[in-house]
Amino acid sequence: MGALHIKTFELGPFATNCYLVADGTDGFIVDASFEPQELAQAAAADSVKVSDIVLTHAHCDHIAGLDVLRRLVPGAKVSVHPIEAEWLSSPQLNLSMFIGDPVSVRAADAFLTPGTTLKLAGRDWKVLHLPGHSPGSIGLYCAAEKLILSGDALFAGSIGRTDFPNADFDTLAESIRTQLYTLPEETKVYPGHGPPTTIGREKRSNPFVRP
Repeated sequence: MGALHIKTFELGPFATNCYLVADGTDGFIVDASFEPQELAQAAAADSVKVSDIVLTHAHCDHIAGLDVLRRLVPGAKVSVHPIEAEWLSSPQLNLSMFIGDPVSVRAADAFLTPGTTLKLAGRDWKVLHLPGHSPGSIGLYCAAEKLILSGDALFAGSIGRTDFPNADFDTLAESIRTQLYTLPEETKVYPGHGPPTTIGREKRSNPFVRP
Protein backbone atom coordinates (compact mmCIF):
# COMPACT_ATOMS: atom_id res chain seq x y z
CA MET A 1 0.00 0.00 0.00
CA GLY A 2 1.45 3.33 -1.09
CA ALA A 3 0.70 6.88 -0.06
CA LEU A 4 -2.85 8.13 -0.39
CA HIS A 5 -3.30 11.27 -2.47
CA ILE A 6 -6.41 13.45 -2.37
CA LYS A 7 -6.94 16.11 -5.02
CA THR A 8 -9.71 18.67 -4.53
CA PHE A 9 -11.66 20.21 -7.43
CA GLU A 10 -13.93 23.16 -6.69
CA LEU A 11 -16.56 22.87 -9.40
CA GLY A 12 -19.70 24.63 -10.56
CA PRO A 13 -21.58 27.76 -9.50
CA PHE A 14 -21.81 26.61 -5.87
CA ALA A 15 -18.06 25.93 -5.50
CA THR A 16 -18.66 22.28 -4.70
CA ASN A 17 -15.67 20.22 -3.62
CA CYS A 18 -15.26 17.03 -5.61
CA TYR A 19 -12.40 14.71 -4.75
CA LEU A 20 -10.09 12.36 -6.60
CA VAL A 21 -8.69 9.90 -4.07
CA ALA A 22 -5.94 7.58 -5.24
CA ASP A 23 -3.18 5.21 -4.20
CA GLY A 24 -1.05 4.98 -7.31
CA THR A 25 -3.28 3.90 -10.18
CA ASP A 26 -6.14 2.72 -7.92
CA GLY A 27 -8.66 5.44 -7.12
CA PHE A 28 -12.18 6.72 -6.73
CA ILE A 29 -14.12 9.96 -7.00
CA VAL A 30 -16.36 11.61 -4.43
CA ASP A 31 -19.24 13.67 -5.87
CA ALA A 32 -19.78 14.92 -9.41
CA SER A 33 -20.66 18.60 -9.71
CA PHE A 34 -21.21 20.71 -12.81
CA GLU A 35 -18.56 20.47 -15.56
CA PRO A 36 -16.38 17.69 -14.13
CA GLN A 37 -14.05 17.48 -17.12
CA GLU A 38 -11.09 18.82 -15.10
CA LEU A 39 -11.57 16.04 -12.57
CA ALA A 40 -11.60 13.34 -15.23
CA GLN A 41 -8.60 14.87 -16.97
CA ALA A 42 -6.62 14.77 -13.72
CA ALA A 43 -7.43 11.08 -13.27
CA ALA A 44 -6.27 10.37 -16.82
CA ALA A 45 -3.11 12.45 -16.41
CA ASP A 46 -2.21 10.50 -13.26
CA SER A 47 -3.14 7.16 -14.90
CA VAL A 48 -5.71 6.56 -12.16
CA LYS A 49 -8.25 3.82 -12.82
CA VAL A 50 -11.44 5.16 -11.23
CA SER A 51 -13.36 2.22 -9.78
CA ASP A 52 -16.15 4.12 -8.06
CA ILE A 53 -17.99 7.42 -7.91
CA VAL A 54 -19.40 7.81 -4.41
CA LEU A 55 -22.11 10.43 -3.86
CA THR A 56 -22.21 11.98 -0.40
CA HIS A 57 -25.79 13.06 -1.14
CA ALA A 58 -27.95 13.87 -4.15
CA HIS A 59 -28.41 17.63 -4.15
CA CYS A 60 -27.93 18.97 -7.66
CA ASP A 61 -24.53 20.55 -7.05
CA HIS A 62 -23.13 17.14 -6.11
CA ILE A 63 -24.63 15.15 -9.01
CA ALA A 64 -25.05 17.52 -11.99
CA GLY A 65 -21.95 16.27 -13.79
CA LEU A 66 -22.52 12.60 -13.09
CA ASP A 67 -23.49 11.46 -16.57
CA VAL A 68 -20.62 13.43 -18.14
CA LEU A 69 -18.21 11.93 -15.63
CA ARG A 70 -19.50 8.43 -16.36
CA ARG A 71 -18.65 8.89 -20.02
CA LEU A 72 -15.18 10.18 -19.20
CA VAL A 73 -14.34 7.46 -16.66
CA PRO A 74 -16.14 4.43 -18.12
CA GLY A 75 -16.67 1.49 -15.84
CA ALA A 76 -16.86 3.46 -12.60
CA LYS A 77 -19.62 2.26 -10.28
CA VAL A 78 -21.93 4.98 -8.91
CA SER A 79 -23.19 4.61 -5.34
CA VAL A 80 -25.67 6.65 -3.29
CA HIS A 81 -27.70 6.16 -0.12
CA PRO A 82 -30.96 4.40 -1.10
CA ILE A 83 -33.08 7.11 0.56
CA GLU A 84 -31.95 9.48 -2.18
CA ALA A 85 -31.96 7.08 -5.12
CA GLU A 86 -34.95 8.82 -6.73
CA TRP A 87 -33.35 12.23 -6.29
CA LEU A 88 -30.93 11.58 -9.16
CA SER A 89 -33.71 11.86 -11.72
CA SER A 90 -35.96 14.33 -9.89
CA PRO A 91 -35.23 18.08 -10.31
CA GLN A 92 -37.67 18.77 -7.48
CA LEU A 93 -35.98 16.45 -4.99
CA ASN A 94 -32.41 17.36 -5.97
CA LEU A 95 -33.42 21.05 -5.82
CA SER A 96 -32.28 21.93 -9.33
CA MET A 97 -35.76 23.09 -10.31
CA PHE A 98 -35.35 25.96 -7.88
CA ILE A 99 -32.26 27.30 -9.69
CA GLY A 100 -33.82 27.11 -13.15
CA ASP A 101 -31.43 24.44 -14.43
CA PRO A 102 -33.18 21.07 -14.09
CA VAL A 103 -30.81 18.19 -13.39
CA SER A 104 -31.73 14.58 -14.11
CA VAL A 105 -29.08 11.86 -14.30
CA ARG A 106 -29.06 8.09 -14.67
CA ALA A 107 -29.77 5.79 -11.76
CA ALA A 108 -27.03 4.64 -9.39
CA ASP A 109 -25.42 1.24 -9.79
CA ALA A 110 -25.29 0.44 -6.08
CA PHE A 111 -26.51 1.65 -2.70
CA LEU A 112 -24.48 2.73 0.31
CA THR A 113 -25.40 0.90 3.50
CA PRO A 114 -24.46 2.81 6.66
CA GLY A 115 -22.06 0.94 8.89
CA THR A 116 -20.61 -1.12 6.08
CA THR A 117 -17.03 -0.88 4.87
CA LEU A 118 -15.99 -0.16 1.29
CA LYS A 119 -12.61 -1.20 -0.10
CA LEU A 120 -11.43 1.76 -2.17
CA ALA A 121 -7.92 2.86 -3.20
CA GLY A 122 -6.50 -0.03 -1.19
CA ARG A 123 -8.10 1.06 2.08
CA ASP A 124 -11.15 0.45 4.22
CA TRP A 125 -13.73 3.26 4.28
CA LYS A 126 -16.62 3.08 6.70
CA VAL A 127 -19.93 4.51 5.50
CA LEU A 128 -21.35 6.88 8.12
CA HIS A 129 -24.97 8.03 7.87
CA LEU A 130 -25.08 11.80 8.46
CA PRO A 131 -28.70 12.91 7.93
CA GLY A 132 -29.85 16.45 8.53
CA HIS A 133 -28.67 18.47 5.54
CA SER A 134 -30.42 15.76 3.53
CA PRO A 135 -31.88 12.45 4.70
CA GLY A 136 -29.40 10.30 2.81
CA SER A 137 -26.21 12.22 3.47
CA ILE A 138 -23.18 10.02 4.14
CA GLY A 139 -19.53 10.39 5.03
CA LEU A 140 -16.60 8.10 4.17
CA TYR A 141 -14.28 7.54 7.13
CA CYS A 142 -10.81 6.02 6.77
CA ALA A 143 -9.44 5.24 10.22
CA ALA A 144 -6.06 4.20 8.84
CA GLU A 145 -5.53 7.63 7.27
CA LYS A 146 -7.36 9.58 10.01
CA LEU A 147 -9.63 11.37 7.57
CA ILE A 148 -13.27 11.69 6.61
CA LEU A 149 -14.94 12.90 3.42
CA SER A 150 -17.94 14.51 5.07
CA GLY A 151 -20.11 15.90 2.28
CA ASP A 152 -22.26 18.81 3.42
CA ALA A 153 -22.63 17.77 7.06
CA LEU A 154 -19.73 19.63 8.65
CA PHE A 155 -17.67 22.51 7.29
CA ALA A 156 -14.76 24.56 8.62
CA GLY A 157 -16.55 26.81 11.09
CA SER A 158 -19.99 25.96 9.78
CA ILE A 159 -22.47 23.18 8.98
CA GLY A 160 -24.68 22.18 6.06
CA ARG A 161 -27.78 24.24 5.40
CA THR A 162 -30.97 23.03 7.02
CA ASP A 163 -33.44 25.44 5.43
CA PHE A 164 -33.88 23.19 2.40
CA PRO A 165 -36.78 20.78 1.86
CA ASN A 166 -36.16 17.47 3.67
CA ALA A 167 -33.51 19.09 5.90
CA ASP A 168 -33.61 19.43 9.69
CA PHE A 169 -31.22 21.20 12.05
CA ASP A 170 -31.80 18.97 15.09
CA THR A 171 -31.16 15.86 12.99
CA LEU A 172 -27.95 17.32 11.58
CA ALA A 173 -26.73 18.39 15.01
CA GLU A 174 -27.33 14.87 16.29
CA SER A 175 -25.41 13.41 13.34
CA ILE A 176 -22.47 15.69 13.99
CA ARG A 177 -22.38 15.00 17.71
CA THR A 178 -22.81 11.24 17.53
CA GLN A 179 -21.07 10.33 14.26
CA LEU A 180 -18.42 13.01 13.72
CA TYR A 181 -17.47 14.50 17.08
CA THR A 182 -16.86 10.97 18.37
CA LEU A 183 -14.04 10.47 15.85
CA PRO A 184 -10.44 11.09 16.98
CA GLU A 185 -9.77 14.83 17.22
CA GLU A 186 -6.85 14.63 14.77
CA THR A 187 -9.18 13.33 12.04
CA LYS A 188 -8.95 15.58 8.99
CA VAL A 189 -12.29 16.60 7.48
CA TYR A 190 -12.65 17.07 3.73
CA PRO A 191 -16.03 18.83 3.32
CA GLY A 192 -18.35 19.38 0.39
CA HIS A 193 -17.59 23.11 0.38
CA GLY A 194 -14.75 25.22 1.71
CA PRO A 195 -11.34 24.30 3.13
CA PRO A 196 -10.43 21.20 5.13
CA THR A 197 -10.64 21.23 8.90
CA THR A 198 -10.24 18.76 11.76
CA ILE A 199 -12.68 17.18 14.16
CA GLY A 200 -10.83 18.70 17.11
CA ARG A 201 -10.97 22.20 15.68
CA GLU A 202 -14.71 21.98 15.06
CA LYS A 203 -15.42 20.53 18.50
CA ARG A 204 -13.60 23.49 20.05
CA SER A 205 -14.83 26.33 17.88
CA ASN A 206 -17.75 25.47 15.56
CA PRO A 207 -20.43 28.06 16.48
CA PHE A 208 -23.39 26.01 15.25
CA VAL A 209 -22.95 22.62 16.92
CA ARG A 210 -21.18 22.20 20.25
CA PRO A 211 -20.17 18.78 21.59
